[in-house]
Amino acid sequence: MAEFRASLHDAVPDSTLSPALAALWWAAKGDWDQAHRIVMNESDASSAWVHAYLHRVEGDLGNAGYWYRRAGQPVAKDTVEAEWERIVAALLA
Repeated sequence: MAEFRASLHDAVPDSTLSPALAALWWAAKGDWDQAHRIVMNESDASSAWVHAYLHRVEGDLGNAGYWYRRAGQPVAKDTVEAEWERIVAALLA
């Protein structure tokens, strides 16, 4: 997690990151659009989870709910910051 956080000082994410982690990287940098572009055409559960998170950040809870279901994840109840941490930790494990 520390290495991932440190990489946020870079101009672009590491090219070896999964699409889901790359999207979370861009989300942490404040670029919601870039993060969304990355996961919107991915079909794996991890990307769906990040997609849900992004729509939650956006405030589109109905759309977020759809993506949480696609990801097989419960709808998050914690802060978006805590959810970002939880998803990153899960995807790095």
